[in-house]
Amino acid sequence: MRIHIESIGRVESTLKDPATAPRQADEGAPEAWLIFEPHVAAGLRGIQVGTSLVLLTWLDRAHRSVLVVQPRGDTSRPPEGVFNTRSPHRPNPIGLHRVKVAEVDGLRVRVKHLEAIDGTPIIDVKAVLGEDVAKR
Repeated sequence: MRIHIESIGRVESTLKDPATAPRQADEGAPEAWLIFEPHVAAGLRGIQVGTSLVLLTWLDRAHRSVLVVQPRGDTSRPPEGVFNTRSPHRPNPIGLHRVKVAEVDGLRVRVKHLEAIDGTPIIDVKAVLGEDVAKR
């Protein structure tokens, strides 16, 4: 079965090189801007400073043929199946990022702690259920 996914925006970040970028948000990931396409503007309604979001990205620089990895590149650890890791290299390289909104400026949303590389395509955004639900 083939599935068609279209980008709804892109990440604008100071992170340019995957080799030197933090692997997880809590490892020093900077703030970044999410730049959305005009045709999805209505979908941003209700997003405000302090909102927690799950950001789905397409890790366009990942290797899609990888099924087994050395976790964190640590050869002292046994190899793992890619589905048991957070490796970006996988058959469908979908990035999953929990971010908090720091600023909203039209089609631009600034978020805290995003480890995605500059230019990474955005494929979806979802509200975090739980603590933010009561605010709606």
